[in-house]
Amino acid sequence: MCGRYSLFVDSDELASAFDVRVPERFEPRYNAAPGQDLPVIRSDGDDELTYANWGLVPSWADDPADASKPINARCETVREKPTFRGAFESNPGGDGGDDEATAGRCLVPADGFYEWVETGSGGSKQPYRVTMQDDEPFAMAGLFAVWEGVERQPGLDAFAGGSAEPETKHHVSFTVLTTEPNELVADLHHRMAVLLAPEEYGTWLHGDADEAAALLDPYPADGMRAYPVSTAVNDPSNDGPMVVEPVDAEG
Repeated sequence: MCGRYSLFVDSDELASAFDVRVPERFEPRYNAAPGQDLPVIRSDGDDELTYANWGLVPSWADDPADASKPINARCETVREKPTFRGAFESNPGGDGGDDEATAGRCLVPADGFYEWVETGSGGSKQPYRVTMQDDEPFAMAGLFAVWEGVERQPGLDAFAGGSAEPETKHHVSFTVLTTEPNELVADLHHRMAVLLAPEEYGTWLHGDADEAAALLDPYPADGMRAYPVSTAVNDPSNDGPMVVEPVDAEG
């Protein structure tokens, strides 16, 4: 799976790598985690970096508060499961596609992701950071969804005698696709994020479903590296340079 990643390149490098406008709110992230608002590039707006919450809430969900919010989608079943199928099959911004969308594909920019390896019988785990050999940023294949409606607010009726007006919410979320691991990641975990080469970005965002499905394979291991990092990364509140520094592996 992919449950934690980093993106701390500067905004100019990010803009150049993905040919997008980067908003002023962008800031380095060393320990991006589920439930956080993180940058994505959507198929219905591929010229700019926007933000979405990590944990997909489909547009047809009754309420984000009750949704399961999956952070990953298995590529083997992404075209079958209702939570993901609409987003995967959608082609906003492509030939004949809608200008705006409630769901679609997206790029999730990153410059590394983390996996944990058991180091002994005590259940302790050593985190590893996986990057490209040249440390350049890359894109993980993602899906996005836009939920709009009145979000449930417990106790609203009791507040102010029930006179408060419910607020309409606009909730944008995403999930990261996973596939079988390559030879490098297989030593760390039985799944890995689907990583896309730069020449595949356009097809992922705007190709038809069959063209997109052809990209769901493990990224070549010879272009990547992995190294152990501090267990400080276990806590998402530790979001600084210390979590990406190499350490000696335990065990």
